[in-house]
Order: sequence, then C-alpha cells, then structure tokens
Amino acid sequence: MSTPHIICFGPGPKFKGGIAQYNTALARSLKDGGALVTIVSWTQQYPAIIPREFVDKTSRSSFLEGYDIPVQYLTNWNDPRTWRSTAQAIAALKPDKVIIQWYNPTQGIPLKTIAKYLRKHTKAEILFDLHFVAAKEQSSLDARLTRMALRHGHSFIVHAYKTAEELKALMPEKEFEVTLDGRRSGKWQVGQRQVNSLADLEIGRSPLAILKLYHPIYTLFKPDPTFDKEAWKAQHHLRKHVFLFFGFIRKYKGLHYCIEAFAELAKQRDDVSLMVVGERFWQTVDQSKLSTKLKNAVFGTVKKIFLKKADDERDYDPLALIEKLGLKDRTLVVDRFIPNEEVPPYFQAADTIVLFYETATPSGVESLSYNFKLPAVATRVGHFPETITDGFNGYMAEPKNIADMVRVMNASIERPIPRENVVEATKNMSWANYAKAILRG
Repeated sequence: MSTPHIICFGPGPKFKGGIAQYNTALARSLKDGGALVTIVSWTQQYPAIIPREFVDKTSRSSFLEGYDIPVQYLTNWNDPRTWRSTAQAIAALKPDKVIIQWYNPTQGIPLKTIAKYLRKHTKAEILFDLHFVAAKEQSSLDARLTRMALRHGHSFIVHAYKTAEELKALMPEKEFEVTLDGRRSGKWQVGQRQVNSLADLEIGRSPLAILKLYHPIYTLFKPDPTFDKEAWKAQHHLRKHVFLFFGFIRKYKGLHYCIEAFAELAKQRDDVSLMVVGERFWQTVDQSKLSTKLKNAVFGTVKKIFLKKADDERDYDPLALIEKLGLKDRTLVVDRFIPNEEVPPYFQAADTIVLFYETATPSGVESLSYNFKLPAVATRVGHFPETITDGFNGYMAEPKNIADMVRVMNASIERPIPRENVVEATKNMSWANYAKAILRG
C-alpha cells in the first residue's frame, strides 16, 4: 500500500493560539503514523479590519523541529485570488486526504471555494475538523457561512457529542453515521472519485461519517524534570495551594467568575493563590495608533450589525476585579502572550487548572493541563462532563454559580485528586490513537 499524502489545512506554527498548536500537533501525529504530510496555511486568517495581532513574534522554538513537514503559507482571507490558487496548489500535491480546521464562520467563503474545488478536481477525502459548529458569539450570518463550507465535506471530525448534534441540526436533510474508531461504512474510500456535492443523489443515499474522537493531550510542551516547584513558588510569592487560569482572556472562558470565586475562597483561607497567565484577546496591538482606532471603529460597527448579542467583548476587563476585590497579594498576573519556551513552569507550579467557562467547546488548555497531570475545577458546560468525572480527575461546578465554584475549589484542596487519576482518565486520548482513526478510513 502506498504512503498516504495528507494536507493539514489551517494556521501554521507561526500563528498564536491553540488552533495553530493543534494543527501542528496533528501534522506531527500523522507523520508519526506513517503518512506524508504537508501543512497548508493561511497568511491572514481574518478580515483586515480586525484589530488584533495573530502572529507569534516571541517564541524562539518551532514545534516542527525534527520533523520533515513542509509548511506553505498561501491563503489570504482578504485576497480571493489566493483562495483558488491555494486549492490548485493542494490539488497539484495529489493528496489522499485534506483535513480542514474549522473554527470561525468568517472563513466560510474562502473554505467553500477551496473545498468545492478539491472535490471536483481531486480524489481526496475532504475532512472538516470541527472545533465547533454553533459559534460562541452567534451572528445572523454564522449558520449560513458554516453550512456554505461544510456541505462540501465528505467526513467530519468532532471532539464532543455536542458538536455532532450541532452538525446534524445544521444539515437536517442529511444522514450521518457516528464512528468512534474512524471506520467509515459509507461510500467514501480513499482513491475512489466521490460525487462533487452533498446535494448529489449518490451521496444523499450514503451516510456522512462523523468521527467522534476527542481533543488529544498536548505533548508539545514538555515538563521540566529539574523544575523546583517550591523555589519557583517562593520566588513568585505564591502560597501553598495554587490555581491556574491560562490562555487567551475571552469572556466565554469565565475569568470573571474565576476571580470572584477565588475572592470568596480567599476570605475563607489564607493558603491559596491564583495565577492568571495569558493575553487579553483584544489588547494585542497598540491602541493609540490611528490604524488601530480606525479598525476598532469599523469592526465595532460590523459587530453591532451582525451580532445577536449586543455585548462587545473588546470592553471585557476581568483583571480590574483583582484590585477591586483586594487580591493583588494573592495573585500572579502575567498579562501577555506566553512564548512556547515559557509555558511549562506555570503548569508545573499549579495544583489545579480552573475552567469556569460560560460555554465550552473542547479546550486546548484542558488538553495541555493533562500533559502536566493537572486536575481541573470546571463548570458543567459543553464537553467538560464528557472528559471530567466529578471527584475522579476533577470537580464540577454549576455554571455562573459562584458559591458552587467556591465549593469545588475547596474540595480540590480538602480532597485532592491523585495525579494518577488524571493519567488514567486520559490514557486513551493520545495523538497516536487520534491519527490512527483518521488514517483508518
């Protein structure tokens, strides 16, 4: 059997954030599984009016070091000419599978162009890797843009049953089959030409495969075996029990709940600290520059037109609660993007990861914490009840309930979760198993 060639389309390793890390880790795992892999990336993922810096300009290391995986930066959201040229470049590689990272409905038009072209001009299986279907900030256009692109997929990867149900609701006229091990019983087989539209009769008679997998454990960040936890904590004035909030500061991640719950916990005990480590999502560019002010004005107008919710997240500033609630001596705040090399100490110094989300799709921060054997305190939203067993590898609180969040934070101290429980709960969530399921079809 010939070596399969797989294209991983999504943000390349030069970009910030979990999707770029995910796409890189996926490419590595498929390479380790015996495939020939190429990453094809955006050069600019979003409309130019968005006032945010998306490129990682601080990390010194690349997660592709030691891997023979070429990266081609080809697709500019703002230049439609690159959409077709990207599809042509992918087709010229004669891939067996093209895995497209789906994580923002604004990308629906370019990804529709690319996927539709590849269905017509290649024999590749087109898989959409769905980090969500229903957006967290759902606009009146989101469902239309999402459907516009996803209708050109042969198969779909989801990390939670909730996402599978959202996909079925998006295309109720289609028949789907859910597979847990990657086997597809429908018409799709690698190397056989498939019909070019989900509207075509043949594919209408064949169920579309939903690969229900999981968000694999991030092994990109390695624990330092020489790390001196107590010395590091003393250096940073941390107390005995340390909670960690990590990653981009977005409203749906519930940092405001985390800080308010921690404030109540700190009234009850003097042996707790909180680390808030991550970049404020909308504060990554110089706000005083004229170009930023213009982008903010245009972007704000567009959001008001299309968002169903009037709330503008750019004004979200939960860090102000720290001073308001008198927590400065109890918290370590690192308000910036964390380069790859600096990530491990925060997880190694922590005792518990805090995931008090308002809504949740599978979380890269959760998967990253598992590589450091960290138990979680989390809210019962999204996929968390699928990955966290209350009292075994973490504790679960009711969403938006400060008292219940305080309860589970206390429980994590009074009845600490054994680290081996975290290992046991995640033993099947490896990238190797993940890649094997994708390659099986």
